[in-house]
This record gives sequence, C-alpha cells and structure tokens, in this order.
Amino acid sequence: QVQLVESGGGLVQAGGSLRLSCVASGSIFSPNAMGWYRQAPGKQRELVATITNGDNTNYADSVKGRFTISRDNAKNTVYLQMNSLKPDDTAIYYCALDQWVGRSTMKKWGQGTQVTVSS
Repeated sequence: QVQLVESGGGLVQAGGSLRLSCVASGSIFSPNAMGWYRQAPGKQRELVATITNGDNTNYADSVKGRFTISRDNAKNTVYLQMNSLKPDDTAIYYCALDQWVGRSTMKKWGQGTQVTVSS
C-alpha cells in the first residue's frame, strides 16, 4: 500500500511564499511521476505541477514562473515551492503519485493540505 503525507500548507498574505512537501511510502517503483493538484471551493481539481523520476516537469500555465516542483528520489519526497502567491491560489493542495505498469496507470492521492492566500 502506498501512502502520501503532505505538509506545509497554511495561511499567507498575497505576495508571500509557502513550501509544500509530500512523502511517499510503501511500494514505489519506476517509472513514476509525483505531482501536485489543487481544488478550490466550487471548482474541479486541477493539475498544478508534476515531475517524473527522471526530473521531467510540467506546470499549469497559471503557476509558471511562480511555482517550482522538485523531488528527492532517495527520500521519495516531492516539494512545491510557491512564490508570489495570489488569492486565486487558495485551495486544497493534493499530492499524487502515478505509477505505470504496462498500459495501466496506478494513481494514489494524499489527504490534501489547505493553502489560503489573503489579499
């Protein structure tokens, strides 16, 4: 069983920074990708950023230039450095792990961590 535990959310003023962390434990194999998604009240969950175990990254246009995703493969940990935060970034942020076996994708979600940006 894979478990994902997020930390680092909180309340910050607009223009501030936060760093989210997510530690994965359990049966983790390659290839895989870890990432962050977010869901604001009344909206669908959306991709924020992903990173493969080969360090290929992908960002939502809304966060490019402000957020940076990174990972430590030895620690099975993914980070999201969020700078220049805006009130629109307010959401629950979820960590996710995608693992591929043949043509199948196994996706695991964390419990989520709240990020609130005040204006």
